[in-house]
Parts: sequence; C-alpha cells; structure tokens
Amino acid sequence: MSGEHVERRLAAILAADVAGSCRLIGIDEEGTLAQLKAIRKTIFDPKVAERHGRIVKNTGDGALVEFASVVDAVRCADEIQRSMAEQNTDVPQDKRIEFRIGIHVGDIIIADDDIFGDGVNIAVRLEGVAEPGGICISDDARRQIRGKVESTLEDMGSQSLKNIAEPMRAWRVRIGPSSSPATKPPTETARPLALPDKPSIAVLPFENMSGDPEQDYFADGMVEDIITGLSRLKSLFVIARQSTFTYKGKAVDIKQVGRELGVRYVLEGSVRKVGNRVRITGQLIDAATGVHLWADRFDSLLEDIFDLQDRVTSSVIGAIAPQLQRAEIERAQRKPTGNLQAYDYYLRALASFYKFTREAHLEALTLAEIACDMDPEFAAAYALGARCYLQRKAFGWSSDASQERVEARRLARRAIELDQDDPSVLAPAGHALAFVVGEVEEGAALLSRAINLDPNQAIARHWRGWVHLFSGEIDAAIEQFQVALRLSPLDPSIFTAQTGMAYAHFLAGRNEEASSWATAAIRQQPKFMPAQCILAACHAMSGQVEEAREAGVRAMQLDPTLRISGIKNSAPYRRAEDIEKLAQAFRIAGVPE
Repeated sequence: MSGEHVERRLAAILAADVAGSCRLIGIDEEGTLAQLKAIRKTIFDPKVAERHGRIVKNTGDGALVEFASVVDAVRCADEIQRSMAEQNTDVPQDKRIEFRIGIHVGDIIIADDDIFGDGVNIAVRLEGVAEPGGICISDDARRQIRGKVESTLEDMGSQSLKNIAEPMRAWRVRIGPSSSPATKPPTETARPLALPDKPSIAVLPFENMSGDPEQDYFADGMVEDIITGLSRLKSLFVIARQSTFTYKGKAVDIKQVGRELGVRYVLEGSVRKVGNRVRITGQLIDAATGVHLWADRFDSLLEDIFDLQDRVTSSVIGAIAPQLQRAEIERAQRKPTGNLQAYDYYLRALASFYKFTREAHLEALTLAEIACDMDPEFAAAYALGARCYLQRKAFGWSSDASQERVEARRLARRAIELDQDDPSVLAPAGHALAFVVGEVEEGAALLSRAINLDPNQAIARHWRGWVHLFSGEIDAAIEQFQVALRLSPLDPSIFTAQTGMAYAHFLAGRNEEASSWATAAIRQQPKFMPAQCILAACHAMSGQVEEAREAGVRAMQLDPTLRISGIKNSAPYRRAEDIEKLAQAFRIAGVPE
C-alpha cells in the first residue's frame, strides 16, 4: 500500500450478500444480475444513503458498507430486509433474491477508498452465519444498540467464524414492525408540541457500555451534568432530565422524540468506563430531518472527568448555536467536587432518589451523607440530602417531623453557604427551607435566584410554583407550573406540578379543574399523598362526600399521621383563608382533627 493514505478508526461495518437459489450462479445469471442491479438502485443504495452510510464497494452479488453509528447500520439493515420481504411477498421461493447481512463495530484500516482489518473480516463472517433474509450482529454491536432500536435480539451463542481466532458471541436481529402509517403507535400521530422561539435540545440517556449494569448511575450522572451545563445558557431551551429519561432502555425514533418533546435537536451517546478510564461518544441529530449534525468521541482519565464533561458540553453548544458567546460556556465548567469517590456516592444517591420508594429514599439519604462526609465542601451533596427530607415529608414518610426540620435546615444552609451561584444547589435548598422548615420567604428568594441563573430548570419551576401557593399567589403559581410542564412534558415527577395545579385551582374555587389535575397526578403516582388529599378536598367541596371519604382513606393509608391540625401547625400556607378552606374540606373527607 505504498503511497496510499492509510488511517485507522472505529466504525460500524455492514456486510451484505445474496443468499439462496438466486445467488449469481446458475441458469439465469444474467436475469438475476439485472434484478439485483434494480434492487440496489431502488432499495439498497437509497436506504444506505438515508442512514448516512458509505458504500465502500460492491462485491458482485454483495456489498460492504461503513457507518459512523452502529444504530444507523442496524436500522438500515432492518429497513432493507423489510423492504425485500415486502417485494418477495408474491415471488416463488426459488425466484426470490434474499440478502444475508452481518454487522460488527470495530477498528478498521482505511487505504484510499477501501477498508480492511478485523472489523471488516468479522462483519463478513457474521454475514455468512445469518439466515437468508436475516441479520446477524456481533456482541460489541449489540451492546451499542441496546434500547435504541425496536427490533428483538436473539442470542445465537458463541460462533466459530472462519479465519477468526476466537469464537465470538453473535445475535440474530428479528426484523422490526413496518413503519407504515397504519402501524405507527398512537404517540406518533399525536399533535406535536410547538418549537420554542430559540434553539431547543433534549439530551437522551447515554447507554452504559461498561458491561456492568451497576455502572448505569455513572452514565446517568454524566448526562445530568451535560443537561445542567446546557441549561445554564439562557439562549437555549433545554428539556429536563426527568422527561428525557423516560426514554431510557427503549427503542427510540429521533423524529418522534422531537415531536413528543417539542425540540429541534436531540443528543444521544454512550459511556464506557473501564478501570480509571472513561470514553464518551455523542452525536447531535436534527430531530426534524434525522440528519446527523455532529459526532465526536472523548477519552479521559477519571481524574479529568469534569474536564471531559466540559468538552462534551462545549462541543454540543458549538454545533447547535455557533453564534452563542463562548463566555457562557464557562458556566458549564463549575466542578462540583474534587473528590471523585464522593462524586460517585452522590451519583448513586441521585439514582436511588429518583425511584420514589421509601426504601430507595432511605438509601439515597445514606449515600448523600457518605458523600458529604467524604467531601465536607460538596454543596450538591448537602442539597441532595435536604431534598431527601423534602421527599420524605411530601410522601408522608416522616417519623420525627421536628428533628427532620432541624436536619433539613442544617443541610440546606450548608449547601447555600458552600455555593450561592449553582441553581441545582439553590433550588432544592430553597424548597426544603420553604416546605420542610417553613421559611417561605427565604425559600422563595433562593428559588427565584435559581430560575434567574437557569431558566430551563424544570424542577425549580415546580417548586417555585408551590412556594407561590404557600404565599397565596395563585396566578403566579399556575404560571410557574405551566412553564415546568412545558420544559419537562414527560417528567416522571410531573405529578408534583399536576398536584400543584390542583391545589391552585382548588384555592381559586375552580373545583372541576382542580379535580381533573388531581386525577392526572394520581394516575402518574398513586402513592403521592398530597394528590390524594387534594382530590378528597375537591370532592368534599363539590358535595361528593362518599368519593371524598374514599380519597381521604387512601391519603391516610399513605400517611397514618395525617391530621387537620398538621395543616395549621406545619403546612407553610401564609393565608388564613387557604388553611381554613383546606381544613373544612378535609373534615368532610373524614380526616381526623
């Protein structure tokens, strides 16, 4: 290869070959060749182009194709095989042209316009063990597409491949359903959300490529940090983490994600953590067209992990909004802690917190405390601890309210003392002070500052809405809840905003609207005690006493300590008429004094 340009890189390789009786041998070789050319022109080549592949070469009755993304390679193969199956519907078996397809992701050598190496050899050998009309992929490829394509994977076990030294695990791809309009899921036909008037992005959960499910929290934490960094830019509209994580582990269609979340851009990627090294890959996609706008790979030692997050965030911003000032990116470069072990425990705590169960809540609190002990200056860990006490009170899990108020106040105060400029610290600390401790005015100020610093932080909007409620500012509360619902329309904790909307409309005398919001919240999270309480109140004030008492019983089952006196003594409502209205409704619903 003297004089040629030689390059090495990682790529997804698709090898396809004609299978069955119509292979280019036999009596009608000329007719078969003409038929194959027509298939390439109408099916194969267009599908490859749509999925951003590069046909390296045609090999008589086969082809070798390179992709930057293994997800694109598998989707392309799926679409080719479905199209071929449809074309062969009325063709006799002995007259059909069927492809075998093999896919592998690995290192390749590029010399001029050709590719070589083990990545190519393995893809070709996998094609050889595929069924006619089938797709066979390597275990490496399977790990990268897990949860990202809708096709079913079947384990073929360890395969001995010709001229490959070690046996390799292979997977059979069962062809996915047709994408014709008649078979599209209902969500695809739902009315899409209108795009905001500024660049908008959703960051999907990155796939954990470490081969260890226990490392999911690390990949999730990486995405959360990228979302946080992006959302600090006021020139961007960023969907909250709680909504994007509803797609975790699911096959996704980027165009559908764009419609469901109302964004122009989607970022997806993967994280591979091995020992003290980590690799992040990411690709930015225009959700309207499916076109890949940017892709990159980042490698780093774990001690440089925050620098790695900064580089990923900066690259995404540069790709979708070149006109944004680079000075804004500096906001995404704030390191939460220099203690990586403390950060690891913080991520584990965050993963447990989002499970919304009593047991996971206790685990989250313990892990957050460990993170604080390891790094006494880790502001986010203290804020998460305060947030755990907030969750404890909201779900009716409190055991010693007085002591918990003291501890929530200590954690919130320490978090603010350590970092007064991080909205992800200010927001939970502010709400804990308002809701758990009862320091409503200070909590409101901290939440307003958090929103000013990060207008895309949906959970801060949720909590600011509640604090407006406590102060009797009903219209302002509704406005914040509405913004929160738009910023994070698929949020797993959306029931908090829905419940807030129910309380707001109830206090404004709109029982029917309040009841509708309460019902929606309970559908999302039946164990959220405040939602059951406000539904009971709505029924009570509408004269539906039996329904009110049923909802009251459910609320008291969730929190046996629930009492009307608790509304007067511990709830932070500032207007006497709001407290009295709730107390009157709860009496009708059968809540003890």
